[in-house]
Amino acid sequence: MGLAAIQGARLAGASPIIAVDVVAAKLELARVCGATEVVDGSATDAVAAVKDCTGGRGADYVFEVVGRSATIRDAFAMTRRAGTCTIVGAGRYDDPVAFGAMALMVEAKTIRGCVYGATDPARDFPAMVSLARAGRLDLEALVSRRIGLDDLPEAFRAMAAGEVARSVVVY
Repeated sequence: MGLAAIQGARLAGASPIIAVDVVAAKLELARVCGATEVVDGSATDAVAAVKDCTGGRGADYVFEVVGRSATIRDAFAMTRRAGTCTIVGAGRYDDPVAFGAMALMVEAKTIRGCVYGATDPARDFPAMVSLARAGRLDLEALVSRRIGLDDLPEAFRAMAAGEVARSVVVY
């Protein structure tokens, strides 16, 4: 999801586009998809690094794609005052996120959820196909490997280990 968000930001003309990941190998792929800056979240304070990349302000738009309370709190902290933090990652019901009530009011940030990119398939799919055909949307960069059904256990292991962007089952 993160690579798709990066490509969406690139298509929208965003700059800078800052990608954060704890798997260093994925950062180069983020650059291929359009990230102008990358932050290795396993080696540095990601919130401080994003603030450094934005002159101390924070990012106008932040997309959290992991779905964990810790990364949602970090995404909120990376968002500039009056910016928008969009939660894309599917979290767990038993992993609540807490923010200070004063911070929500004073920082005037918008927190929103997003399911399937808030897509209207009838409107958006033809546009995405056109972008892909024109070479502006790189779908191949989103697929790490193509697998058969017998490869599903290994695909889930690789996904959990952060070794792949996405595996696609081919029948």
